[in-house]
Amino acid sequence: MTTSDHYNVPAGIHRFEEEIQRSRFITTLAPAATVAEAVAFIDSIRAEFPDATHNCWAYLVGPPGSSTHVGMSDDGEPHGTAGRPMLQVLTHCEIGDIAAVVTRYYGGTKLGKGGLARAYSGGVQKALAELPPVEKVTYSSLVVTVPYNHISTVQQCAGRHRVVITAEEYAAEARFSLDVPRDKMAGFRKELTSLTAACAHFQDEA
Repeated sequence: MTTSDHYNVPAGIHRFEEEIQRSRFITTLAPAATVAEAVAFIDSIRAEFPDATHNCWAYLVGPPGSSTHVGMSDDGEPHGTAGRPMLQVLTHCEIGDIAAVVTRYYGGTKLGKGGLARAYSGGVQKALAELPPVEKVTYSSLVVTVPYNHISTVQQCAGRHRVVITAEEYAAEARFSLDVPRDKMAGFRKELTSLTAACAHFQDEA
C-alpha cells in the first residue's frame, strides 16, 4: 500500500551505464528525502564527472507521483530533451524521495531531440528496473499506560500493527513508549482501546 506516510524509496545509490551511438550515458539514482539532499547529490555527481559534456538531472521529493517538490535541468542539452523526460519517468515509477543524474560524454554523433529524450528517459527507466527499493514508513511517537494484566495485550497488538516498542517502564502501571506508523495509528488505538476495555491511556508525543 502506498500512502504519503508509507512508500518505497531507493535503498541506496544505484548506477547504470550504456553507450548510444558512441555517446556514453551514465545514470545514477539516489535517495533524496529533502530538496537539499537532492541538490547535494547532484553536486556530488558534477564533482565526480567534471569533464562530462552534460550532467542532466531530475528529482522528486515526497511520495510517488507527487509534484510539490520536483526539479529538473537539461544542463545544456536542447530544451525539454533531458530533464523533463527524466522527471516524467520518476513521476510514474512508484518510487518516492528519488534523484537522478544522467551524465553524458558526447561521442560525436548527434541524436536529435527525439533520440536525446529517449536516451535520457531510457537510462532512468533501465536504472530503475535494477534499483533495490526499501520501504519508508513515517512514525509518530505515542505513550501507552495500561494495568499490568494488559502488558501482553499491548505487546501483541503492537506486533500486529508494526508498532515499535522503544521503552518500557513499570511502576503503578506499565508504561510503553512506542513508534507507531502514522497510517496505522487510528487502527492501533481503536483496537487497543477495545481489547483493554478502555483501560489503556494514550499520550501523543509527536
